[in-house]
Amino acid sequence: MFDPTAYENIKVVTEGDIYDRDLSGEIIVIDRNDWINAAKLSRKYEISFTKTGYEPNLLSAIMNIEAGLENLSAELLESVKAKQLAGCKVNISFSIHHKNEMVVFKEVHKGLEEIWGRDRVIVQTALLDPLGDKPTIKSHVQVSFNRLVYEEQIDDLSEMVDYMISSLEKIKKIIE
Repeated sequence: MFDPTAYENIKVVTEGDIYDRDLSGEIIVIDRNDWINAAKLSRKYEISFTKTGYEPNLLSAIMNIEAGLENLSAELLESVKAKQLAGCKVNISFSIHHKNEMVVFKEVHKGLEEIWGRDRVIVQTALLDPLGDKPTIKSHVQVSFNRLVYEEQIDDLSEMVDYMISSLEKIKKIIE
């Protein structure tokens, strides 16, 4: 019988948790993508959502789960050395449409540090039309963990979704 990889188990459990929250009306799933790169033997799953009542084009949260060839081979080879690679990368990000003011960037960074901790790498990227005169911009904020997530930590991903929802609530207060 086929034994699913850590990537597949983490993806299925996380997807189920997010869709349960969507069905309960807590959040609204906006988009979902499931990629397989046959040239590099890698997989990537992405799901985005927002809180019920929020405008999806103004504020959303995205979870990425990725596993490459080294992660798959580590599980299939089952050597002691390979076990440290038998997991996947999880990245959290937020898409925000807000005023083009430095104070907003600083408050978003501070708010996410309060929720996710100072150990996380938080990177903000702004997208704007340099020739436009709009007072608002779209930014992308990524929260990285700089480590693999293993199957044993699968329960932590539900807590991660809670943090994502708390982050949406905090960001909403900042950008209003």
